[in-house]
Amino acid sequence: MKFGIATFVTDEGIRPAPLGRALEERGFDSVFLAEHSHIPVSRETPYPGGGDLPHVYYRTLDPFVALTAMAATTTDLLLGTGIVLLPQRDIIHTAKETASLDLLSRGRLLFGVGAGWNREEMRNHGVDPTTRGPLMTEQLRALKELWTAEQAEFHGEHVGFDPVYLWPKPDRDPHPPIYLGGESEAALTRLVEVGDGWLPRGHLSFDEIRRVRADLAERGRPDVPTTVFAAKADPDVVAGYAEAGVERVTFMLPTLPESGTLAKLDELAAVMQKAG
Repeated sequence: MKFGIATFVTDEGIRPAPLGRALEERGFDSVFLAEHSHIPVSRETPYPGGGDLPHVYYRTLDPFVALTAMAATTTDLLLGTGIVLLPQRDIIHTAKETASLDLLSRGRLLFGVGAGWNREEMRNHGVDPTTRGPLMTEQLRALKELWTAEQAEFHGEHVGFDPVYLWPKPDRDPHPPIYLGGESEAALTRLVEVGDGWLPRGHLSFDEIRRVRADLAERGRPDVPTTVFAAKADPDVVAGYAEAGVERVTFMLPTLPESGTLAKLDELAAVMQKAG
């Protein structure tokens, strides 16, 4: 079993560089950073977790900037997005950002993506929430072309561009693994079609993990790497995920100043050692 950390890096918590060092020193293999470009003042879409939207959602740093800072202070830590809200992004800019990070980190990017839930946030980016799924599927196909082709070209219903040159290319061959977030049928179909790994949330039961992995196998994807996002930091929970075929669990790290973060990481590292 591999162990990582999921967290929100904000302007009010530990800075990315010391966080990266602390994770690597304690033996975590990866970090996954959340993304929200902004939070609209109008709060019509309910928060999926229930209740008020947590404060950290309003303050997130850009994940690629934060992960680049982490890359500069580490050598082996895998640098994940958990998750990038791809439908809200320009795919050509995103291709350059991701390839640049993967190149500078020598192939350490884990590209976690999702369709998003905040409809007001999407609309501010000019995205129709009802078509964000098909848009994202095309974006991922186009992204692979931009990452791998000398002259990339794509023509779809939602994404289209004539032949372009785009460098740098990622360091990873053929490209960084794409981890699909979400547990809906639409998300799992997208995973089968264009994904490399699955990034379910920690509330999913072991039985559901097994059911989905069996379904993926029946659809021709028997060995999809699975990383659980924000699993409960409990050795018994980790054992249950391992039995269900999960490759990696990430523990949720609360956003705190540096001293509080380091203390919490010591607690999580102790759970990792016991579970491992």
